[in-house]
Formats: sequence, C-alpha cells, structure tokens
Amino acid sequence: MDASGRGRLLNRLADLLERDRQQLASLETLDNGKPYNISFAVDLELTIKCYRYYAGWADKVQGKTIPVEGDFFVYTRHEPVGVCGQIIPWNFPLLMQAWKLGPAIACGNVVVMKPAEQTPLSALHVANLIREAGFPPGVINVLPGYGPTAGAAIAKHEKVDKVAFTGSTEVGKLIPQYAAQSNLKRVTLELGGKSPNIVLADADLDYAVEMSHFGLFFNQGQCCCAGSRLFVEEKIYNKFVEKSVERAKKRTVGDPFDARNEQGPQVDEDQMNKILALIDSGKRDGAKLATGGRRVGSRGYFIEPTVFADVKDDMRIANEEIFGPVMQIIKFKDMDEIIERANKTVYGLAASIFTRDLDKAMHLTQAIRAGTVWINAYDNFDASAPFGGFKQSGNGRELGEYGLQNYTEVKCVHIKVPQKNS
Repeated sequence: MDASGRGRLLNRLADLLERDRQQLASLETLDNGKPYNISFAVDLELTIKCYRYYAGWADKVQGKTIPVEGDFFVYTRHEPVGVCGQIIPWNFPLLMQAWKLGPAIACGNVVVMKPAEQTPLSALHVANLIREAGFPPGVINVLPGYGPTAGAAIAKHEKVDKVAFTGSTEVGKLIPQYAAQSNLKRVTLELGGKSPNIVLADADLDYAVEMSHFGLFFNQGQCCCAGSRLFVEEKIYNKFVEKSVERAKKRTVGDPFDARNEQGPQVDEDQMNKILALIDSGKRDGAKLATGGRRVGSRGYFIEPTVFADVKDDMRIANEEIFGPVMQIIKFKDMDEIIERANKTVYGLAASIFTRDLDKAMHLTQAIRAGTVWINAYDNFDASAPFGGFKQSGNGRELGEYGLQNYTEVKCVHIKVPQKNS
C-alpha cells in the first residue's frame, strides 16, 4: 500500500470515531468510570485529533541523501520496524490506543495490541471501526487478555519486532527482560511518575490553586503525570493550603453520567483499596489530613477528594505513585532547595511551575529532570508535542514527529557511481 493510502485509512478511521463519538464516550465511562462529559469532550477529541495528525505524516516519512567522500551516492530509507506489540493501560484507553496505533500505522507497520483487562470495550469497538474503514486484514489485531499471559506473550514472542508498553514502572521493568530473553526486540516505555508541581510565592494564587487542583484530581487522580508532589513556597503555604482544601471540598463526586459531577469512581476495587491504604499511611506518618480520606458510600469505588498538608519528603505518600484523588502539599523555602528536592525521585515524567517571573521559570525548567515541563499550566497535550519520561518514567517519546522514530528502522544505501558531481 502506498504511504498516502495509509493516511487515507487513518483519516477514515477518524471519521468513524466522529460518527460513533457518543457511543465510544459511553463505553469509556462505563469501563473506566471517568465522567461522561470528559470522555466525550476531552478523550474523544484528543483521540480523533491524534489519528488525523498521524494521517498527515503517513506520506512524509522520508530519508536523506548524504554527501559522503568518494564516488558514491548514499541515501537513507526509513523502513517499518515490522510487527509491533503494543500494550496499553486502563486510565485513557481510547487515547492510548491512538497514541500507539497512529505512528505505527503511519510508518507502515502491523500491530498486535493488548488493551487493559479492566477496560477492553472501547478498544474492541475501535477494532470494528478499523475493519469498517477498510484496513487490510491482519494489519491491526486487538487481543484482549491479562498482563501475565497475553501481555507477556507479546513481549516474549520471537516474531514481534518491537514492543511499546504504557503502564506501571514495576511491570515496565519486566518488558526489557522479556525482550532480551527472546529476540532483543526494540522496546519503548511510558511508565509511572511522581511529578513535582512547584508554586512560587509570586504566582497568581487563585489560578495556581485551581490549576494544581486540576493537575492532581483530573481523571480521579489516575494520571501518570499527575502533579502529585505539590511544592508551595513558604511565604504563601498556609493560604494555598486553605484555598486548596476549600476547592477540594467543593469537588462533586458521584454518577459519572451525571453532568453535575466532576469525579467518578476509581477503575476497580483493587485500585480503590490501594489508594485508601496509602491515605492511611499518610495519617500514620504524621501528615495532616486536611479534608477527605474516606470512601464515599458503600457502592462503587468512590473516594473523597483528599488533601494532606505538612507532608515531608520521606513519607510514602510523597514518594509512591498513589494514582488517586489524593493531594500532598509540601513546603519549601527557596530556589536552590526546590531544585534538589524536586529531582529527588526515581521518576521523571513531568513537572510544572507557577510563577510570574520568567527567569525563575526558565532556570527551574532547565534544572528539573523531567520529559515535560508546563509553565503556568498543567496537562496541556497536543498530538504534535512529544511526551515521555526521564529515569524510571520510561524511554522513547510518543506523539509528534518524535513519536515516529520508534516505528522505523534506518537503512543506509551506498551506490557506486562512475563520477560524482558535487
């Protein structure tokens, strides 16, 4: 198939997602628990834009001519890697499917994708749309199953040329081992985070409070890049805590199909219990529980929006990825101190800085070890902007032109010519 044909198929798939947007948003909310209005307006919007973005790239993946010494014409080809195994998580099923399918197909690969066992429904509906769009049989294969069986089989398979995994750092550490034990397949990983969100004293306080609330509680706190280490400068700390507690108390929790609710249930009982256990650890370690901390009701996996103050760097809640609606607010004194403390983590997925001083913002941006830094914003995503982590938050980048690099092999061709005219 010509490269332009791959672009047309991806655009056709995006058209079908537009057509079935309401049904897909409903499936996403039923499976995951996120509010329907978020599924419809955010997840589907970004998913459709991602497919269209990579549809545009399909006929623009190209090599170079290289002016080597001697009578040779040398050029490079960017060829498909081959069979790509892709394993996606449960927190953004449709969007993570698009992040992986888009660049893989644009570059001419074939895919075996395993959706998370907790949230397979929207991925299976998209599989039907892929068939309806006219993709050749066998190009995209959606394989539901459990991680230790289906996921491990993909990572270990001798005929899979590359595996891309998004999920926990714990499981992410297994994927390269499986690759090495089999055929040394290429591996890209997007893993966990404990991202620092730094609020300087000169920031717009009300805006920083609202954006920090969004950066932590969005998607029930189930975001790998959530601003879950919230560092606030000493001069404004007490006021920031007070306003953050007020905002958390106003956050509405309940039926995700009710547009009045900002927060739905956690994805399942295991996740709810993990979050509640970490809340208990925060109380035991001496953090001040300012609001929340309990399950909401006895049906469903709802948790109160929770805020801890007086959190210390050595507490579990300041180090472990909670993946839930639990905010930790930590005090700091000055710029030199915050750089060291912000980087004192095994993770390096994202960070944010709230300040009116651009010099301070740029100084912190260069000093913080993270793959994405937002300044006076949080969770700003675009299909053209790369995303990925430093350290144990993974390797490789998804989205943008950088995301294509994971899905091609570079072949260099040398042709002997009688005479080269330079």
